Amino acid sequence: MTQDLFLALALFCFVTVASPGPNNLMLMASGANFGFRRTLPHLAGVAWGFPVMIVPVGLGVMQVFALWPWTQDVLTALCLAYLLWLAWKIAHAAPPAEAETTARPLSLWQAAGFQWVNPKAWTMALGAITLYAAARDLPSILWVAGTYAGIATLTCSAWVVLGTGIRRLLARPERLRWFNRAMAMLLVASVLPMMR
Repeated sequence: MTQDLFLALALFCFVTVASPGPNNLMLMASGANFGFRRTLPHLAGVAWGFPVMIVPVGLGVMQVFALWPWTQDVLTALCLAYLLWLAWKIAHAAPPAEAETTARPLSLWQAAGFQWVNPKAWTMALGAITLYAAARDLPSILWVAGTYAGIATLTCSAWVVLGTGIRRLLARPERLRWFNRAMAMLLVASVLPMMR
């Protein structure tokens, strides 16, 4: 990969992972609700789960959509249903003091698995492979995945820090409830453009 192509890839990765979307909004909400340390597995699942997803997408999953276009519609419907369920869970989350025993942030595996039902993740993976690994050879795909891993680790951490930073403002349960409802609405809003 040439230096110019790598810089373009890095910029593409930064813009796509730093912009608000389901992962970042959920990371911010988790930081606000659980703090940075407890959100680390969720953060790792996003930052490393998405790059891992890129490899099979680049090596062959894209051909499934080409052969059977209806599978992309089925995936889109499943993604929307799951994200609406997650938004409902966030909107109805109890404040930490009330949910201390049952509420938990997403685990590493849950967050990594979420990438497969996240419409923004699919859009990013398909776009990155098409633009920066058009030959679909393993070295190019690994360059794309590795670049995403590095940049996503930094940008996802920033979203968790942002959530943790506003945690003090949300110390009162009613404020946290309103924050969670706003995050749920933003989560739904972030997905709607990808559902067309």
